[in-house]
Amino acid sequence: MSLQANNLEEGVRLLKLSLEVEPNQPNAFSNLGLALSALGRLDEALSSYELAIKLKPDYAEAFNNRGNVLRDMNRLDLALASYEQAIALKPGYAQALNNRGNALYDLGRLNDALASYDRAIALNPDFAEAFNNRANTLRDLKRLDEALASCERALALKPGFAEAFNNLGNVLRDLGQLDSALAGYERAISLKPDYAEALNNRGNALRAAKRLDEALTSYDQAVAARSDFAQAHNNRGNVLRDLKRLDEALASYDRAITFRPDFAEAHNNRGNALRDLKRLNEALEGYRQAIALKPDFMEAFYNCGNALRDLKRWDEALVSYDHALALKSNYAEALNNRGNVLRDLKRREEALANYDQAIILKPDFAEAFYNRSNVLTDLRRLDDALKNCEHAIALNPKYAEAFNKCGHILSDLNKLDQALAAYDRAIALKPDFAEAVNDRGNVLRDLKRLDEALASYDHAIALKPDFAGAYWNKSIFKILVGDYPEGWQLFEWRWKIESGIQAKRDFAQPLWLGQESIADKTILLHAEQGFGDSIQFCRYAPMVEALGAKVIIEVPEALLSLLSSLKGNFTIVERGKPLPSFDLHCPLMSLPLAFQTTTTTIPAAIPYLFVNPLKQRKWQERLAPKTMPRVGLVWSGSADHENDHNRSIPAALIEPLTRLPLEFHSLQKEIRPSDTLALHKHNKIISHQEDIDDFSDTAALAQQMDLIISVDTSIAHLAGALGKPLWVLLPFTPDYRWMLDRDDSPWYPTAGLLRQSRAGDWSNVVADATERLARLFR
Repeated sequence: MSLQANNLEEGVRLLKLSLEVEPNQPNAFSNLGLALSALGRLDEALSSYELAIKLKPDYAEAFNNRGNVLRDMNRLDLALASYEQAIALKPGYAQALNNRGNALYDLGRLNDALASYDRAIALNPDFAEAFNNRANTLRDLKRLDEALASCERALALKPGFAEAFNNLGNVLRDLGQLDSALAGYERAISLKPDYAEALNNRGNALRAAKRLDEALTSYDQAVAARSDFAQAHNNRGNVLRDLKRLDEALASYDRAITFRPDFAEAHNNRGNALRDLKRLNEALEGYRQAIALKPDFMEAFYNCGNALRDLKRWDEALVSYDHALALKSNYAEALNNRGNVLRDLKRREEALANYDQAIILKPDFAEAFYNRSNVLTDLRRLDDALKNCEHAIALNPKYAEAFNKCGHILSDLNKLDQALAAYDRAIALKPDFAEAVNDRGNVLRDLKRLDEALASYDHAIALKPDFAGAYWNKSIFKILVGDYPEGWQLFEWRWKIESGIQAKRDFAQPLWLGQESIADKTILLHAEQGFGDSIQFCRYAPMVEALGAKVIIEVPEALLSLLSSLKGNFTIVERGKPLPSFDLHCPLMSLPLAFQTTTTTIPAAIPYLFVNPLKQRKWQERLAPKTMPRVGLVWSGSADHENDHNRSIPAALIEPLTRLPLEFHSLQKEIRPSDTLALHKHNKIISHQEDIDDFSDTAALAQQMDLIISVDTSIAHLAGALGKPLWVLLPFTPDYRWMLDRDDSPWYPTAGLLRQSRAGDWSNVVADATERLARLFR
């Protein structure tokens, strides 16, 4: 026990002895209350003041001190009433007016508090404490210049007033004058070295100045001065989170909550650290605890929405953002993130509306313009997307992510050199930006600067050794250039990509990649990605069966009938239906790895898929006798395919081809509204989309063709698997399976490849196809 505490205890003992001798001493009871209050024995202090008042009902000082104890006990309404009684008894009681202001401040009645301080100062113009408290209130009212003047007046009256220097620092920090604020805190600490509040506030200013290590030291000093200082433990957690020391941050938030279990802000910040640690369900619980403690805590609702989005619980995320917006309708950040969830839900027009609202509220909101560009890209409004991205950069010239996004858009627009410059700028701003380095590799690949592309992928991996996207792109690159052994090995990284090529199947049975014997085992081969992928890689099923395994093949409904034509004793199951029991599984696209495929060992015996005889007769009858060569055409694939802008051709561009005296048939099940006018105008392509139910129908129709000309879609794979003569029209940078700089395919012996000579320009491909077609059938 300190000397001061010893003296107080002795004072209490002597006062009690005096009151035993003479109990009718109101002053003694009041003094006893002061001593007990200083010792933290608030209930006893309150009782002493009550006895003083009972003995002397007009004892204004006792009512004032009683109010102080009640305020310390957080019984604010009773404290306020006690101060009112003191003032009623003694209207010129400046100290009571000051204390009344403190109670009103605690109750959030800031204007009433200010009026109370002003009355105290009017009575006592030299009342430094009242000027200091007035400054706090003006600061909370955002009247910062007046708050600054009030602080300065307090210090002029009382130059050694540490609390006023602390508050001066707070006001200067709010004014953005961080160096001056730090000087204020330093002066407060020099006057009072164990001043925990000033040490904490100095930490806040240092954190705002990005002097994070110094901020951490200041918070450490604050909690050393007062170990139960929950706010300092919370702020210490914040700076540790800034420093990416997340486990330590979490421990600091836990200490804050230990000392103050109802500390909503600490629960919220603890949730943020847990979210950073990818412990999303725990983060969610932290936010919900914060909301339970503080139902109007809009930031916690906002953060809860962020965690729910991370968990892909999008509808719940929307509800959480809506709660935040109900509490603060002009919450631009919540509108922005709500837009992100709507984009996740593919409700793109609604997403744009949310971003637009955010921008109206906050015209310099660079992130909202950036996110708006993402949705516009999804909608293939690439020119608008680019403008929005460039506007985000104009608002924030150091916005590395926006430069990277510009690179994506420019690449989609086939402005490859400009895309490369954008990626270079992103990396210059953020040298450890692995995603931009990876994307730079893609554009270098598209420019056929192959050595540089590979170096970029390797650099991205060096920056981020678990970067699945970079490994995936490196795998694509390796397969594209014919390095199949490494390419197919790296291809397995596809399952770890966060955005997901496709979700990994969570089977209890082990994955088979060719290492162990499967003789007398049952193996499930399951489809993934697109229809064309399944058609291309189902060729391996007979090889799996030849290893002595019983084979189950799971495919989408549209492929069920077609793959039933595979030669072998297979069980074909529709995806989504109950599966028979099996011992092992392998995705179809992992089979090249399982069989250690190289460019010279591709199983290319064709045909390996066959036409249903009944459907073949149906199409023979439907098309009637052939009077001229028939050519099947496919100029576009699914509009939802991520590479559709690169691989599909507008129908109007293939019109020169259809001028030849041949019979042209569309093999497409879907024709885009944008192509309908061109097709009607020339009326040279016979459409069958209403008569095609699944791929076995398409196969039977394709069988009637003398030649199939197709862009890179599933029908190109179908034609190749059927062994039909096939020309594949390819973009400048093709999909990995078509490789580079060759006019044939090791996967499909009957296929010829016609490639763009310039990115985005189909004119040479159509001209080449037209010339070849004229020669072939003249």
